[in-house]
Amino acid sequence: MEIDRAGLGEFLLRRREALQPEDVGLGRGQRRRTSGLRREEVAVLSHMSTDYYARLERGTGPHPSEQMIASIAQGLHLTPDERDHLFRLAGHHPPARGVSSDYIGPGMLRIFDRLQDTPAEIVTELGETLRQTPLGVALTGDTTHFTGPSRSIGYRWFTDPSSRALYAPDEHPFLSRLWVSGLRDVAARRGRSSRAAQVADELLERSEEFRALWERHEVGLRPRETKRFVHAELGALELSCQTLIDPDQSHALLVYTASPGSDSYEKLQLLSVIGASSLR
Repeated sequence: MEIDRAGLGEFLLRRREALQPEDVGLGRGQRRRTSGLRREEVAVLSHMSTDYYARLERGTGPHPSEQMIASIAQGLHLTPDERDHLFRLAGHHPPARGVSSDYIGPGMLRIFDRLQDTPAEIVTELGETLRQTPLGVALTGDTTHFTGPSRSIGYRWFTDPSSRALYAPDEHPFLSRLWVSGLRDVAARRGRSSRAAQVADELLERSEEFRALWERHEVGLRPRETKRFVHAELGALELSCQTLIDPDQSHALLVYTASPGSDSYEKLQLLSVIGASSLR
């Protein structure tokens, strides 16, 4: 496929003009004279330089890679149809849709963007973190940087003992059963060629604990509403976890809150004051 530089630039411009700062979790500011996002704001949202994005919009930039186009599509909160159109304009075949995709739907992103003062994260059905709010990072650490099977929290649970330090020790037996039960369910629904089945096969080779639990064929376990964390700086926290599911993508938005007046509520307030950067 050939790149349509003029069409690409025009499409980017129109989508940028159609978005307001509050649509993507940004402050409007007092000196904004025109509607829509600025080029530098789209660049930040898309994790690229302003110059690179501006050249694409002007039709003078290089041929963007699939990774760059995917970042722009996510930064502009495009729908799946709009994302596919953007890929074609850029001279690429659109990525496959469905439950194996990491592309976050714009509706879920709009909700996520409004939760910047709350610990929250978007995860796949395998427990792979796609997005975290700053307080989410402050609570659990940055869990978006993992690659390969280690992206899955369940995989890390059985292969990296340090991953368990975040959770109350007496919760560990239940959480082990929970991860195995959930993985068995996903692998059965997605089939033998799925990522879930591949993760299960690797864990069967690497973890004796996983093998013992897998042989139980236990399914249907559900997470407890109250999560008991052990934070390195703040100590024990008991947080309620509300979950919003995107059925098309099989992504879950997890939002962590504490009962007002509780000790954990006070600790979340402290987490908010200190900020994510100093508590990682």
